[in-house]
Amino acid sequence: MEIKDCAEELISLVPGFTSNFTEVNGTRLHHVDGGQGEPLILIPGYPETWWAYHKVMSQLAQKYRIIVVEMRGMGRSEKPKDGYEKKNMAKDIHLLIEKLGYQKVSICGHDIGAHVAFSFAANYPDATSKLIILDTPHPDAGMYQLPMLPMMGMNYIYPWWLAFNQVKNLPEQLLEGKMDILIDWLFSNLLDNQSCISEFDKKVYTTAYNSKDAIRASNAWYQAFPQDIEDSKTYGRLEMPVLGIGGSGYGMLEATLPKLTSELQLKHIQGAGHFILAENPAAVTSYINDFLR
Repeated sequence: MEIKDCAEELISLVPGFTSNFTEVNGTRLHHVDGGQGEPLILIPGYPETWWAYHKVMSQLAQKYRIIVVEMRGMGRSEKPKDGYEKKNMAKDIHLLIEKLGYQKVSICGHDIGAHVAFSFAANYPDATSKLIILDTPHPDAGMYQLPMLPMMGMNYIYPWWLAFNQVKNLPEQLLEGKMDILIDWLFSNLLDNQSCISEFDKKVYTTAYNSKDAIRASNAWYQAFPQDIEDSKTYGRLEMPVLGIGGSGYGMLEATLPKLTSELQLKHIQGAGHFILAENPAAVTSYINDFLR
């Protein structure tokens, strides 16, 4: 399948779901919907698209109305020049659920999507039934202390891309048409089980991120971190039930979420890296179902 020309065929690989577009906050968002029941919003992260949830969507849709949202700058959603602060992206989601006819939802996010999900819960607590954070906490001032160089004698993947993605204009010049190199590196280094991401999966993501606009927009998620950190200082403790599920990021969730929440469950997926939706979808599905039930 040629991914670029077969977006609808990709949707057909997850039976019972449809591709939809809704304009909110001046931006046209793409979302993939299916199932019946109480609404559950799922937001992917970098460098993925709605396809990141394809291993868990059908199981979750047996009990819930699943809405997988490609946030601004991602996949088939529009890629405006600005608005990538997580507080504003949470506003995108809030306006979307209102247009879809919901007053209150449960919301789940992975990676950058977890930043948006947390910001949604912090800014719209009355619209949040439950919050699920997958492997990545919201940006806070501790990010300024992340080591940007390899540490002698330590088996540590230092997150150089957080700094690289802060650079404006250069990444899209270097990477246009070559995102397969970066995406392959990220999956090779941030997965424990390499076989869980197929070459087909990589092609889906490479196709979504290969253009200058897509690189610019996805990097804008990172370039908004300083404002996200300032916004985080204004958030009170979350009072709704919160579930954190982590693989390699479990330690970060364990260190941050207890200080930010009143009703927290933490689950550690052993033997998994960062992309837990791909590496252990059965465990993620089970934890989410138990938490929501």
